[in-house]
Amino acid sequence: MTETVAFPQDRTCPYHPPTGYAPMRETRPLARVTLYDGRRVWAVTGHAAARTLLVDPRLSSDRENAEFPMVNERFARSRRRRIALIGEDDPQHNAQRRLLIPSFSVKRMNALRPRIQETVDRLIDRMVEKGAPAELVTDFALPVPSMVICALLGVPYEDHDFFEEQSRRLLRGPRAEDTEAARDALDAYFAGLIDRKRAEPGDGVLDDLIARHEETGTPDKDELLSLATILLVAGHETTANMISLGVFTLLGHPERLAELRADPDLTPSAVEELLRYLSIAEGLSRVATEDIELAGETIRAGDGVVFSTSIINRDGEAYDASEELDWHRPTRHHVAFGFGVHQCLGQNLARAELDIALRTLFARLPELRLARPAEEIPFKPGDTLQGMLNLPVTW
Repeated sequence: MTETVAFPQDRTCPYHPPTGYAPMRETRPLARVTLYDGRRVWAVTGHAAARTLLVDPRLSSDRENAEFPMVNERFARSRRRRIALIGEDDPQHNAQRRLLIPSFSVKRMNALRPRIQETVDRLIDRMVEKGAPAELVTDFALPVPSMVICALLGVPYEDHDFFEEQSRRLLRGPRAEDTEAARDALDAYFAGLIDRKRAEPGDGVLDDLIARHEETGTPDKDELLSLATILLVAGHETTANMISLGVFTLLGHPERLAELRADPDLTPSAVEELLRYLSIAEGLSRVATEDIELAGETIRAGDGVVFSTSIINRDGEAYDASEELDWHRPTRHHVAFGFGVHQCLGQNLARAELDIALRTLFARLPELRLARPAEEIPFKPGDTLQGMLNLPVTW
């Protein structure tokens, strides 16, 4: 076993795993790590082990379980707050997922591509009209997925300042009180929006859920509020971080960017490689409900388990030259979207948004470059989704 290291840690480079994780990388597939409260849990660091454990029903996603590992105090304080989909086990999780699968199918996401393209073009037009320099997070990376998920869900985009601020407080605090207040504010917002939609229905996913609730009582009121929150927050935060960090990473790898510009048809492959390489969703968590034997170790019932996605996706046994960006990499079985029954429901939407956003941005602004030295540009701490706090660019 490796020595126990703190988890999670801040990255020293926004697209590389924390340097403090080095002891965990030396011994795969399991390590022991220490959380903020001193609790020692298992960290999964091997790719094959991760895919095995993420489909093992003896690992639970139930955040109401007192033994479920929380990576910071903010999330621990909200343990009793219901989190749909990602915080549920079957049969509740399966029932919630079945409600939403038709809304996030490949066919429906492909039908959205013209709208995504229109959104991307309009935002770049505004940047060009305003002139360089620009702050890419607020001018482009955040509004692209925000506009798209609002349209898909049937949430008024004019409320985006409110829900983007609440999402920031929910995910990054900094205090536990901020996280709790943000969840209260989002619940109140969606309760009011649901009442308005009952009076004047629309054609978004949220409208479909409301109609289902009215007809069958499923999902119930608490589920409906939780589903609305998780879909809205996850639907814009994750992709916004991937766009901003993806642009930063490409500008820091000019050879790979030149290859992509010379052959834009490589963009879907580049998106998959960036998902693997960046691993923005670090620290998937589970709790064992029974003993599990793996790699000569025993994960005991009640043990916490965290998945170090950034290390798993750099496993040299799964990927040749795992530290390099390679648009021609033959293997695409990363766990950036998780794996198994909890694999990200919105992954098809995220892929479409990333493909269109990156392809169009670099085609429209061929001279795009950082407006400040890379080492001066701030990025997010390790206990939340990874990404850039801001990204000043010019062209």
